[in-house]
Order: sequence, then structure tokens, then C-alpha cells
Amino acid sequence: MSESKGYLDMELLRFTTAGSVDDGKSTLIGRLLYDSKAIFEDQIQNLQEVNEQRGEEGINLALLTDGLRSEREQGITIDVAYRYFATPKRKFIIADTPGHIQYTRNMVTGASTANLALLLIDARHGVIEQTKRHAFIASLLQIPHVAVCVNKMDLVDYGQEEFEKIKSDFKKFASKLEIKDVNFIPISALKGDNVVERSKNMDWYEGSTLIHLLENIHIGSDHNHVDCRFPIQRVIRPQSELHPDYRGYAGRIEGGVFKTGDEIMTLPSGKKSTIKSIDTFNGEIHEAFSPMSVCITLNDDIDISRGDMLVRANNQPQISQDIEVMICWMNERKLIPKGKYTIRHTSQTTRCIIKEIKYKIDINSLHRLEQENDLEMNDIGRISIKTTKPLFFDSYRRNRNTGSIILVNEATNETVGAGMII
Repeated sequence: MSESKGYLDMELLRFTTAGSVDDGKSTLIGRLLYDSKAIFEDQIQNLQEVNEQRGEEGINLALLTDGLRSEREQGITIDVAYRYFATPKRKFIIADTPGHIQYTRNMVTGASTANLALLLIDARHGVIEQTKRHAFIASLLQIPHVAVCVNKMDLVDYGQEEFEKIKSDFKKFASKLEIKDVNFIPISALKGDNVVERSKNMDWYEGSTLIHLLENIHIGSDHNHVDCRFPIQRVIRPQSELHPDYRGYAGRIEGGVFKTGDEIMTLPSGKKSTIKSIDTFNGEIHEAFSPMSVCITLNDDIDISRGDMLVRANNQPQISQDIEVMICWMNERKLIPKGKYTIRHTSQTTRCIIKEIKYKIDINSLHRLEQENDLEMNDIGRISIKTTKPLFFDSYRRNRNTGSIILVNEATNETVGAGMII
């Protein structure tokens, strides 16, 4: 029991992979899983059988993550593949995202909750347009940490010169972006150099291996523990004999720290109260913080419903119906001005109209295309919207949870766009 509790209490690191086609993203993840003993015997056996059928020798590690049949047949990654594994130090969720330009939306989806972006660069080709595109998306999504893995070092004779040039080129480009923490690692996913085991072929490299970086990078401060934000998902009223008068507000803390006895304010009413108790599945606790899911009870009977938010009176989010958003368009039908959509933000659902498309971004050059007046699938641009009722939000830069929205087609219920509030 104590072992399982230890596993459940382990820190979770979410990371996403990005890179151009054939840079070896799937092979790298396969190597990580294989060398860290995170694959079952039957999976290895299945891979060996697939390879024998294809007339290949050894194990093709890329097949561990390419789960769709069409991906295996074409030898490419099409959709986001999520994989879970753990080492004695940490649990991991990997989002293996496609490298093709037409799957930009898939990369945005996979990267939206990541603590770290693992950016692959082919040592033979260096920093290319696709590298810049993925670095820009990582910056746009405010991913706190980036690990640049210069892969296929075995194909350039493990040369330090090639690695240093790529490092210099990437730093030059990244200086225009908002990337706070960048680490560079020379690797060979195919041969296993510097992935889990240190490379004997690159004794000039004195940094850490990839698995050491993933296990030890500090992510505790990635969450916003300053601004208290608690969107209400559900009001709990059991009205049972045991709890005849219980009235709790359930949801996930999207920022800050809440303690028993704290004074809070409810939005949109502006009414104040103090926290009576903080309840969880395992019983009552006295302190809760982002990203915990809890049920809060108050000392005063206030009319609160789904979509409302508990905050501090002296630290409130922005409240407005007019919002500026960087949007990644995900639908085959274009985004057009004056279009009407359902908008989902934290636990609120309301309707909105697209007032204006300010500009589209050329992801290759980072230039603003201000003459463009529509956004097609996989395009990223800045738009202004007006909602039918006020939203309580922070800028995405300040809080990724209260600063993100999705747009939904009212007729088909499809998610058509993912946005970052400016």
C-alpha cells in the first residue's frame, strides 16, 4: 500500500515532442521507454513480430508510439500519441506530436498542458523552418522549459563543431521569442547516446543525459501560486441525513493557495465570505493549491453556481466581454469576421462573435500579415471577440489555465479553435 501511495504522490512531468518529419521523435520516445525499462515483454515481442513481417532486423523503436495503422504503414506520425511511463523519481506523460506543417493544430493540442517541450533537430540539417515554427509555438504556448535534442549525432561522427553551430543558430533565433529555460543535448536516439545512458562517443559533452534532465528539472514553480482562482464546476448538496445542510463548491484550483479561514470574494456577485472547510476525496485538508481538485464550503450562504469564481478581493482577474486572443484555427471551414461561436473558458460556457481579425502570423518568418482577413486550418492569428456575458480571466502569460479558451461550432459541436488571451 505504501508503495502505491508513493507512486501516486510522485511528481508528474508532462512533456511534448516536436520536430520536423524524420527527425526521430518516435524513435527517441521508443528509446526512452526501452532503456528505462518501461516496456512490457509482450510489447517487445509484438514489435519483433512486426519487424520480421517487414523484413527488418532488430527492433524498430518508433513503432512503440505510432499507434494508428496508417501511421505505421506510412512511417509517419499523424495524430498526437500519449504515452505514460515512470522512473523511481517521477511520472511522465509524453505527447508525441506530428512534424508536418498540416498538423500544426495537433502540436498545439499536445503542447497546451506541457511543462517541457522536447525539440528535435537533425544534426545533418541544423535549424530549419520547421524548427523555428515549433520553437515559436512553444513560446506562444508559454511552455516553461525547452530541451533541444540534436539527434542523429552518429551520422555526423559525433562532431562537437556541428553541435555547437546548431546551438548557436537556435539561440540566435530564440532571442526573439519568450523561451525562459533552454537546454541543449547531443543525442543519437537510434544508438542510445545520451538518452538514458551517457555517450562514450561524445566525451566532449559534459551536460546531463535526457532522462536525467527530465527527472530533475524544477517544475514546482511552473504553476501560478500567487493569483487565487477557483472556478466553480459544480455545487454539491447531498441533503442526506449525515449532511442535511452541506453546501460545497467543487472544482479545480487554477491558481494560488486557499486556506481554511481565508477571506474570499465571489465573482460576478462581488459578495465576500470566509472558507469554512476544504474537502477532498481523502478527507478534509487545511490548505489547497493549483492544480488540486477540491470542494470548498463557506461560512455564509451565498448564491453561487457553475461558472462563478472564488478569488481574493485584493487580487481579482480581469472582467470583460471584449477580449483579445491569439488563436490557432483547427477547422477546415475558415474563421471569418462576424462569425458566431460557443466559447468555453474555465468552467464557463457562453456565446461570442468574432469582431475582427487583427493579423495572421507567418510562422516561418514571424511576420504579421495584416492584410489577411480570414484564418484557415492550422493558421495562427490575433483576433478580437465579444462575449454575451463577462469572463473572469488573466492573460495567458500570467496564468495558462485562466488565460486559455476554446471556440466551438454551435451547429456541429466541433472544437474549431484554441486561443491564448493576450
